[in-house]
Amino acid sequence: MKKLILVILLSVLVIPVFAQVKILPKFIRKMYFEKDTSKRGSFVVLPVISSAPETGLEAGGSALYSFYTDTLSKNTRVSNIFAYATLTTKGQSRLNLSSSYWAPNNNYHFTGAVGYINFPFDFYGIGNNTAKADADRLGQKRVRVTFTGEKKIGNNIYVGLVAGGYDYRFQDQQPGGIFTTNPAIEDKNGGTILYYGPSFIFDSRNNNTYTTSGTTVTSYLNIMNGVRSNSGYSGGFLNIELTHFIALSKKFVLGFDVQSQNLTGSQSPFYLLPTLGSDEMMRGYYNGRFRDRNLLAGQTELRYRMSERFGIVGFIGGGEVFHKDFKFDELKPNYGGGLRYFFDVQKGLSVRVDYGVGEKRPGESRQSGVYVGLGEAF
Repeated sequence: MKKLILVILLSVLVIPVFAQVKILPKFIRKMYFEKDTSKRGSFVVLPVISSAPETGLEAGGSALYSFYTDTLSKNTRVSNIFAYATLTTKGQSRLNLSSSYWAPNNNYHFTGAVGYINFPFDFYGIGNNTAKADADRLGQKRVRVTFTGEKKIGNNIYVGLVAGGYDYRFQDQQPGGIFTTNPAIEDKNGGTILYYGPSFIFDSRNNNTYTTSGTTVTSYLNIMNGVRSNSGYSGGFLNIELTHFIALSKKFVLGFDVQSQNLTGSQSPFYLLPTLGSDEMMRGYYNGRFRDRNLLAGQTELRYRMSERFGIVGFIGGGEVFHKDFKFDELKPNYGGGLRYFFDVQKGLSVRVDYGVGEKRPGESRQSGVYVGLGEAF
Protein backbone atom coordinates (compact mmCIF):
# COMPACT_ATOMS: atom_id res chain seq x y z
CA MET A 1 0.00 0.00 0.00
CA LYS A 2 2.88 2.41 0.73
CA LYS A 3 4.16 1.95 -2.82
CA LEU A 4 0.71 2.66 -4.25
CA ILE A 5 0.46 5.81 -2.13
CA LEU A 6 3.84 6.90 -3.52
CA VAL A 7 2.54 6.61 -7.09
CA ILE A 8 -0.59 8.59 -6.25
CA LEU A 9 1.48 11.21 -4.44
CA LEU A 10 3.75 11.68 -7.45
CA SER A 11 0.76 12.26 -9.72
CA VAL A 12 -0.72 14.80 -7.30
CA LEU A 13 2.55 16.72 -7.04
CA VAL A 14 3.32 16.90 -10.76
CA ILE A 15 0.24 18.96 -11.64
CA PRO A 16 0.87 21.93 -9.29
CA VAL A 17 4.55 21.97 -10.29
CA PHE A 18 3.48 22.15 -13.93
CA ALA A 19 1.09 24.99 -13.08
CA GLN A 20 3.94 26.98 -11.52
CA VAL A 21 6.39 26.27 -14.35
CA LYS A 22 7.32 29.95 -14.80
CA ILE A 23 8.98 30.07 -11.37
CA LEU A 24 11.36 27.20 -12.21
CA PRO A 25 14.93 27.76 -13.49
CA LYS A 26 15.22 28.09 -17.25
CA PHE A 27 17.20 24.86 -17.77
CA ILE A 28 14.51 22.84 -15.95
CA ARG A 29 11.76 24.49 -17.98
CA LYS A 30 13.65 23.64 -21.16
CA MET A 31 14.13 19.98 -20.19
CA TYR A 32 10.66 19.19 -18.93
CA PHE A 33 8.11 21.77 -20.06
CA GLU A 34 9.05 23.70 -23.20
CA LYS A 35 7.86 22.42 -26.58
CA ASP A 36 10.40 22.32 -29.43
CA THR A 37 9.44 21.39 -33.00
CA SER A 38 12.84 22.17 -34.57
CA LYS A 39 14.18 18.59 -34.30
CA ARG A 40 17.15 19.80 -32.29
CA GLY A 41 18.79 17.47 -29.80
CA SER A 42 17.27 17.41 -26.30
CA PHE A 43 18.73 16.63 -22.89
CA VAL A 44 17.00 15.52 -19.68
CA VAL A 45 18.18 14.37 -16.24
CA LEU A 46 16.29 12.33 -13.66
CA PRO A 47 17.51 12.20 -10.03
CA VAL A 48 17.73 8.80 -8.35
CA ILE A 49 17.47 8.33 -4.58
CA SER A 50 16.56 5.28 -2.50
CA SER A 51 17.40 3.55 0.76
CA ALA A 52 17.74 -0.06 1.91
CA PRO A 53 19.37 -1.73 4.94
CA GLU A 54 21.97 -3.55 2.83
CA THR A 55 23.05 -0.41 0.93
CA GLY A 56 22.25 2.55 3.13
CA LEU A 57 21.36 5.67 1.18
CA GLU A 58 21.74 5.37 -2.60
CA ALA A 59 21.90 8.58 -4.64
CA GLY A 60 22.74 9.50 -8.20
CA GLY A 61 20.95 10.16 -11.42
CA SER A 62 20.31 9.28 -15.04
CA ALA A 63 20.64 11.44 -18.14
CA LEU A 64 19.27 11.06 -21.67
CA TYR A 65 20.42 12.93 -24.76
CA SER A 66 18.16 12.37 -27.78
CA PHE A 67 18.84 13.47 -31.34
CA TYR A 68 18.19 12.84 -35.04
CA THR A 69 21.01 11.89 -37.41
CA ASP A 70 19.00 13.45 -40.25
CA THR A 71 16.78 16.41 -39.36
CA LEU A 72 15.39 16.76 -42.91
CA SER A 73 13.91 13.28 -43.18
CA LYS A 74 10.49 12.54 -41.69
CA ASN A 75 11.30 8.84 -41.38
CA THR A 76 14.62 8.76 -39.51
CA ARG A 77 14.10 7.53 -35.97
CA VAL A 78 15.27 9.11 -32.73
CA SER A 79 18.78 8.16 -31.55
CA ASN A 80 19.95 8.54 -27.96
CA ILE A 81 22.79 8.37 -25.46
CA PHE A 82 21.82 7.25 -21.94
CA ALA A 83 23.92 7.40 -18.78
CA TYR A 84 23.15 6.13 -15.28
CA ALA A 85 25.22 6.35 -12.10
CA THR A 86 24.52 5.84 -8.39
CA LEU A 87 26.63 5.49 -5.24
CA THR A 88 25.63 4.23 -1.81
CA THR A 89 26.85 5.25 1.64
CA LYS A 90 28.25 1.70 2.02
CA GLY A 91 30.51 2.05 -1.02
CA GLN A 92 28.44 0.18 -3.61
CA SER A 93 27.94 1.61 -7.07
CA ARG A 94 26.14 1.16 -10.38
CA LEU A 95 27.37 2.76 -13.62
CA ASN A 96 26.05 2.42 -17.17
CA LEU A 97 26.55 4.18 -20.51
CA SER A 98 24.53 3.08 -23.56
CA SER A 99 23.51 4.36 -26.96
CA SER A 100 21.04 3.60 -29.74
CA TYR A 101 22.02 5.08 -33.12
CA TRP A 102 19.73 5.19 -36.15
CA ALA A 103 21.49 6.18 -39.38
CA PRO A 104 19.69 8.48 -41.88
CA ASN A 105 16.59 6.81 -43.34
CA ASN A 106 17.11 4.01 -40.77
CA ASN A 107 19.45 2.16 -43.13
CA TYR A 108 21.62 1.04 -40.19
CA HIS A 109 20.94 0.61 -36.49
CA PHE A 110 23.70 0.32 -33.89
CA THR A 111 23.51 -0.12 -30.12
CA GLY A 112 26.29 -0.27 -27.58
CA ALA A 113 26.59 -0.36 -23.81
CA VAL A 114 29.23 -0.60 -21.11
CA GLY A 115 28.31 -1.06 -17.47
CA TYR A 116 29.73 -1.80 -14.04
CA ILE A 117 27.89 -3.02 -10.95
CA ASN A 118 29.21 -3.44 -7.43
CA PHE A 119 25.91 -4.14 -5.73
CA PRO A 120 24.34 -6.85 -3.51
CA PHE A 121 21.25 -8.83 -4.46
CA ASP A 122 19.12 -11.60 -2.99
CA PHE A 123 19.49 -15.10 -4.45
CA TYR A 124 16.56 -17.48 -3.90
CA GLY A 125 17.68 -20.60 -5.74
CA ILE A 126 16.75 -21.98 -9.15
CA GLY A 127 13.29 -22.73 -10.51
CA ASN A 128 9.79 -21.33 -10.79
CA ASN A 129 8.80 -22.00 -7.17
CA THR A 130 11.57 -20.60 -4.97
CA ALA A 131 10.74 -19.57 -1.41
CA LYS A 132 11.22 -16.13 0.11
CA ALA A 133 12.56 -17.78 3.27
CA ASP A 134 15.55 -19.07 1.26
CA ALA A 135 16.77 -15.57 0.31
CA ASP A 136 20.57 -15.50 0.42
CA ARG A 137 22.39 -12.15 0.17
CA LEU A 138 25.18 -12.14 -2.42
CA GLY A 139 27.74 -9.49 -3.18
CA GLN A 140 28.11 -8.96 -6.92
CA LYS A 141 30.71 -7.28 -9.11
CA ARG A 142 29.93 -7.29 -12.82
CA VAL A 143 31.45 -5.69 -15.90
CA ARG A 144 29.42 -5.89 -19.11
CA VAL A 145 30.13 -4.71 -22.66
CA THR A 146 27.57 -5.21 -25.46
CA PHE A 147 27.29 -4.23 -29.12
CA THR A 148 24.75 -4.80 -31.89
CA GLY A 149 24.79 -3.66 -35.50
CA GLU A 150 22.09 -4.25 -38.10
CA LYS A 151 21.78 -3.32 -41.77
CA LYS A 152 18.45 -2.80 -43.51
CA ILE A 153 18.19 -5.32 -46.38
CA GLY A 154 14.52 -4.95 -47.27
CA ASN A 155 11.24 -3.38 -46.27
CA ASN A 156 11.41 -3.28 -42.44
CA ILE A 157 13.95 -6.16 -42.37
CA TYR A 158 17.37 -5.95 -40.70
CA VAL A 159 20.14 -8.50 -40.29
CA GLY A 160 23.27 -8.05 -38.23
CA LEU A 161 25.67 -9.10 -35.53
CA VAL A 162 25.70 -9.13 -31.73
CA ALA A 163 28.90 -9.26 -29.70
CA GLY A 164 30.15 -8.53 -26.21
CA GLY A 165 31.37 -9.92 -22.93
CA TYR A 166 30.65 -10.32 -19.22
CA ASP A 167 32.81 -10.67 -16.14
CA TYR A 168 30.99 -11.78 -12.97
CA ARG A 169 32.32 -12.09 -9.41
CA PHE A 170 30.21 -13.20 -6.42
CA GLN A 171 30.67 -13.38 -2.67
CA ASP A 172 28.24 -15.12 -0.33
CA GLN A 173 27.50 -12.59 2.41
CA GLN A 174 25.42 -15.11 4.40
CA PRO A 175 27.40 -18.42 4.35
CA GLY A 176 25.38 -21.54 5.11
CA GLY A 177 22.37 -20.54 3.01
CA ILE A 178 20.96 -22.04 -0.17
CA PHE A 179 23.75 -20.61 -2.31
CA THR A 180 26.34 -22.60 -0.34
CA THR A 181 24.39 -25.80 0.30
CA ASN A 182 22.61 -26.42 -3.02
CA PRO A 183 24.92 -28.51 -5.26
CA ALA A 184 22.76 -27.83 -8.35
CA ILE A 185 23.98 -24.20 -8.51
CA GLU A 186 26.78 -24.04 -11.08
CA ASP A 187 29.75 -21.64 -11.28
CA LYS A 188 29.21 -19.99 -7.90
CA ASN A 189 32.35 -17.86 -8.15
CA GLY A 190 31.32 -16.30 -11.46
CA GLY A 191 33.42 -16.16 -14.60
CA THR A 192 34.38 -14.33 -17.77
CA ILE A 193 32.30 -14.88 -20.92
CA LEU A 194 32.73 -13.57 -24.47
CA TYR A 195 30.00 -13.95 -27.09
CA TYR A 196 29.08 -13.22 -30.69
CA GLY A 197 26.26 -14.23 -33.00
CA PRO A 198 23.66 -13.32 -35.63
CA SER A 199 20.59 -11.13 -35.26
CA PHE A 200 17.40 -10.76 -37.29
CA ILE A 201 14.96 -7.87 -36.86
CA PHE A 202 11.59 -7.08 -38.44
CA ASP A 203 10.46 -3.57 -37.47
CA SER A 204 7.42 -1.83 -38.93
CA ARG A 205 6.73 0.55 -36.03
CA ASN A 206 5.57 4.03 -36.96
CA ASN A 207 7.68 5.45 -34.10
CA ASN A 208 10.40 3.91 -31.92
CA THR A 209 9.73 6.01 -28.79
CA TYR A 210 5.93 6.15 -28.56
CA THR A 211 4.56 3.50 -30.93
CA THR A 212 0.88 3.61 -31.96
CA SER A 213 0.97 1.02 -34.76
CA GLY A 214 3.30 -1.61 -36.18
CA THR A 215 5.10 -4.83 -35.30
CA THR A 216 8.59 -5.89 -34.26
CA VAL A 217 10.24 -9.29 -34.22
CA THR A 218 13.62 -9.14 -32.47
CA SER A 219 15.80 -12.25 -32.42
CA TYR A 220 19.44 -12.94 -31.69
CA LEU A 221 21.69 -15.84 -30.70
CA ASN A 222 24.65 -15.28 -28.38
CA ILE A 223 27.27 -17.97 -28.98
CA MET A 224 29.15 -17.87 -25.66
CA ASN A 225 32.49 -19.19 -24.52
CA GLY A 226 34.31 -18.87 -21.24
CA VAL A 227 37.76 -17.30 -21.29
CA ARG A 228 40.61 -17.28 -18.82
CA SER A 229 40.97 -20.02 -16.22
CA ASN A 230 37.84 -19.02 -14.26
CA SER A 231 35.27 -20.23 -16.80
CA GLY A 232 35.01 -23.30 -19.01
CA TYR A 233 31.49 -22.52 -20.18
CA SER A 234 30.48 -23.19 -23.78
CA GLY A 235 26.90 -22.65 -24.92
CA GLY A 236 24.47 -20.08 -26.16
CA PHE A 237 21.60 -17.76 -25.34
CA LEU A 238 18.62 -17.42 -27.73
CA ASN A 239 16.22 -14.48 -27.43
CA ILE A 240 13.04 -13.94 -29.48
CA GLU A 241 10.62 -11.09 -28.79
CA LEU A 242 7.44 -10.06 -30.62
CA THR A 243 5.58 -6.78 -30.12
CA HIS A 244 2.48 -5.48 -31.88
CA PHE A 245 0.62 -2.18 -31.50
CA ILE A 246 -2.90 -1.21 -32.52
CA ALA A 247 -4.27 2.36 -32.50
CA LEU A 248 -7.82 1.98 -31.15
CA SER A 249 -8.43 5.73 -31.48
CA LYS A 250 -6.45 8.98 -31.41
CA LYS A 251 -5.86 8.58 -27.67
CA PHE A 252 -5.98 4.81 -27.04
CA VAL A 253 -3.24 2.36 -28.05
CA LEU A 254 -3.21 -1.38 -27.33
CA GLY A 255 0.20 -3.05 -27.18
CA PHE A 256 1.18 -6.74 -27.02
CA ASP A 257 4.59 -8.15 -26.06
CA VAL A 258 5.75 -11.80 -25.95
CA GLN A 259 9.31 -12.89 -25.14
CA SER A 260 11.15 -16.22 -25.08
CA GLN A 261 14.66 -16.72 -23.66
CA ASN A 262 16.58 -20.00 -23.72
CA LEU A 263 20.01 -20.98 -22.42
CA THR A 264 21.56 -23.68 -24.62
CA GLY A 265 24.38 -26.14 -23.99
CA SER A 266 24.93 -28.73 -21.27
CA GLN A 267 26.08 -26.29 -18.57
CA SER A 268 23.94 -23.85 -16.56
CA PRO A 269 25.96 -21.07 -14.86
CA PHE A 270 23.41 -19.56 -12.48
CA TYR A 271 24.26 -15.98 -13.49
CA LEU A 272 23.45 -16.69 -17.17
CA LEU A 273 20.00 -18.20 -16.50
CA PRO A 274 17.00 -16.16 -17.72
CA THR A 275 15.33 -14.32 -14.83
CA LEU A 276 11.71 -13.31 -14.32
CA GLY A 277 10.87 -9.69 -13.46
CA SER A 278 12.14 -6.28 -14.59
CA ASP A 279 10.90 -2.76 -15.29
CA GLU A 280 9.97 -3.91 -18.82
CA MET A 281 8.45 -7.41 -18.46
CA MET A 282 6.66 -9.04 -15.50
CA ARG A 283 6.62 -5.83 -13.50
CA GLY A 284 5.93 -6.62 -9.83
CA TYR A 285 8.49 -9.44 -9.47
CA TYR A 286 11.94 -9.08 -7.94
CA ASN A 287 14.42 -9.60 -10.77
CA GLY A 288 16.18 -12.89 -10.10
CA ARG A 289 13.67 -14.31 -7.61
CA PHE A 290 12.82 -16.92 -10.26
CA ARG A 291 15.45 -18.15 -12.74
CA ASP A 292 15.98 -21.24 -14.89
CA ARG A 293 17.19 -22.35 -18.33
CA ASN A 294 14.07 -21.17 -20.17
CA LEU A 295 11.69 -18.22 -19.86
CA LEU A 296 8.39 -17.46 -21.59
CA ALA A 297 6.40 -14.34 -20.72
CA GLY A 298 3.85 -12.02 -22.29
CA GLN A 299 1.93 -8.85 -21.52
CA THR A 300 -0.64 -6.51 -22.95
CA GLU A 301 -0.81 -2.81 -22.15
CA LEU A 302 -3.57 -0.28 -22.79
CA ARG A 303 -2.22 3.27 -23.14
CA TYR A 304 -4.38 6.38 -22.87
CA ARG A 305 -2.86 9.70 -23.92
CA MET A 306 -4.93 12.17 -21.90
CA SER A 307 -3.13 15.14 -23.43
CA GLU A 308 0.13 15.80 -25.27
CA ARG A 309 1.90 15.89 -21.89
CA PHE A 310 0.14 13.27 -19.74
CA GLY A 311 -0.83 9.63 -20.15
CA ILE A 312 -1.90 6.62 -18.11
CA VAL A 313 -1.53 2.90 -18.75
CA GLY A 314 -2.92 -0.37 -17.45
CA PHE A 315 -1.20 -3.70 -18.03
CA ILE A 316 -1.72 -7.41 -17.43
CA GLY A 317 0.50 -10.37 -18.23
CA GLY A 318 1.94 -13.68 -17.22
CA GLY A 319 5.10 -15.75 -17.44
CA GLU A 320 7.29 -18.43 -15.94
CA VAL A 321 10.76 -19.91 -15.97
CA PHE A 322 11.24 -23.64 -16.49
CA HIS A 323 14.00 -26.23 -16.92
CA LYS A 324 12.59 -28.27 -19.82
CA ASP A 325 8.78 -28.26 -19.98
CA PHE A 326 6.46 -25.25 -19.85
CA LYS A 327 3.48 -25.86 -17.54
CA PHE A 328 0.34 -23.72 -17.79
CA ASP A 329 -0.61 -24.42 -14.17
CA GLU A 330 2.65 -22.76 -13.02
CA LEU A 331 2.12 -19.57 -15.02
CA LYS A 332 2.63 -16.52 -12.81
CA PRO A 333 0.31 -13.51 -13.26
CA ASN A 334 1.11 -9.81 -13.09
CA TYR A 335 -0.92 -6.65 -13.47
CA GLY A 336 -0.74 -2.96 -12.66
CA GLY A 337 -0.84 0.57 -13.96
CA GLY A 338 1.21 3.69 -14.37
CA LEU A 339 1.55 7.35 -15.20
CA ARG A 340 3.40 9.05 -18.05
CA TYR A 341 4.72 12.59 -18.38
CA PHE A 342 5.97 13.47 -21.88
CA PHE A 343 8.84 15.90 -21.40
CA ASP A 344 9.62 15.92 -25.14
CA VAL A 345 6.33 15.94 -27.04
CA GLN A 346 7.89 16.07 -30.50
CA LYS A 347 10.09 12.99 -29.93
CA GLY A 348 7.52 11.12 -27.83
CA LEU A 349 9.85 10.81 -24.82
CA SER A 350 8.40 10.34 -21.35
CA VAL A 351 9.12 9.77 -17.68
CA ARG A 352 7.13 6.80 -16.42
CA VAL A 353 6.06 5.58 -13.00
CA ASP A 354 4.58 2.06 -12.86
CA TYR A 355 3.20 -0.04 -10.03
CA GLY A 356 3.21 -3.79 -10.73
CA VAL A 357 1.62 -6.61 -8.73
CA GLY A 358 2.52 -10.30 -8.89
CA GLU A 359 1.43 -13.54 -7.26
CA LYS A 360 0.88 -14.27 -3.57
CA ARG A 361 2.66 -17.45 -2.64
CA PRO A 362 1.59 -19.45 0.44
CA GLY A 363 2.94 -17.91 3.63
CA GLU A 364 4.30 -14.83 1.83
CA SER A 365 3.03 -11.33 1.15
CA ARG A 366 1.95 -10.53 -2.39
CA GLN A 367 4.85 -9.55 -4.63
CA SER A 368 4.85 -6.00 -5.99
CA GLY A 369 7.15 -3.22 -7.12
CA VAL A 370 7.36 0.44 -8.15
CA TYR A 371 9.34 1.40 -11.25
CA VAL A 372 10.52 4.87 -12.31
CA GLY A 373 12.30 5.33 -15.62
CA LEU A 374 12.59 7.01 -18.99
CA GLY A 375 10.57 5.73 -21.96
CA GLU A 376 7.89 3.10 -22.35
CA ALA A 377 8.24 -0.44 -21.00
CA PHE A 378 8.14 -1.80 -24.59
